[in-house]
Amino acid sequence: MSEEERIVVIGASAGGVSALIQLTRNLPPDFPAPILVVLHIAAEAPSLLAPILNREGMLPVVTAEDGQRYRPGQIYVAPPDRHLLVASGGKLQVTRGPRENRHRPAVDPLFRSAALVAGPRAIAVVLTGALDDGTAGMLAINRAGGIGVAQDPADALYPSMPSSAIAHARVDHVVPLAGMAGLLVRLVSEPHAAAVDPGSTEGDLKLEQGIAALDRAALAGDDRPGQPSPYSCPECGGVLWEIRDATFARYRCRVGHAYSPETMLGAQDDLLEEALWSAMKTLEESARLSQRLAANERERGRTWMAERFEEKEADARKRADVIRRHLIRDHDATVPVDTVEQKSR
Repeated sequence: MSEEERIVVIGASAGGVSALIQLTRNLPPDFPAPILVVLHIAAEAPSLLAPILNREGMLPVVTAEDGQRYRPGQIYVAPPDRHLLVASGGKLQVTRGPRENRHRPAVDPLFRSAALVAGPRAIAVVLTGALDDGTAGMLAINRAGGIGVAQDPADALYPSMPSSAIAHARVDHVVPLAGMAGLLVRLVSEPHAAAVDPGSTEGDLKLEQGIAALDRAALAGDDRPGQPSPYSCPECGGVLWEIRDATFARYRCRVGHAYSPETMLGAQDDLLEEALWSAMKTLEESARLSQRLAANERERGRTWMAERFEEKEADARKRADVIRRHLIRDHDATVPVDTVEQKSR
């Protein structure tokens, strides 16, 4: 691929299958740039997106492979449980790096890699999705001089991802899906801007790219972007570094797990729920054991001991009921799951 040609990177989450189908249907068969796609899917999901898009559009669609050379007029889809990255030399890198925003594949690693390798030739597109994956990656695209595009939130089935990108990054074009293909055809045909000096951010960008790619030197080194924060990683318990991109704060731990603000809150909520379920289980078991011990003591005529165990049983059941009411109240506060992910369950 020529160093003068554009590259398009697309990220989507909840509602993304239908959005990608509509977009690929409208792309012409002579689209003059490669398209790389990340859709949030469950790690155990079968790789269905490529065959689905192949049936719907005129461009060939394949599941990306590590080391594969990307070519204009083809769509490359991230496989389940793997990050998709733009590598040097016109190749793709598919890696099982640390989860970002609780996902693998995630949008931010793809966008950052496009910013690092393609610079002003990169066109990043954020489609429908929950929470805020893609925003940090869009900020990297901004710094590299690339073009940012977002689906109009009013047109998105789940507006959070494009809304976050619009709020925190420079998005050059906000369009509904019906106008997205035509816009991309025009953008890839326009000359790109001159390369932008990345300044002091290039080192951090390369470091984060190395972490996503499971580069041994990046993972073993002491350098980490940002400053240590008072928070711990919800996944591994390590210290989180706070990284500030303009007004957007995000977090990354020592081994590479990364969180944007909304996904960080979501991960903490999950940890809290796990702790509450564990506490309720322990209290229920304590109540049952106290009930049995009380019955045994009454059979032996030791009323005072039976009453003591009955008090413990009542206390444990009371505490378990408090936790149960909290869990029932929050039962419906869930993050939407995309249709591809639902098929795997």
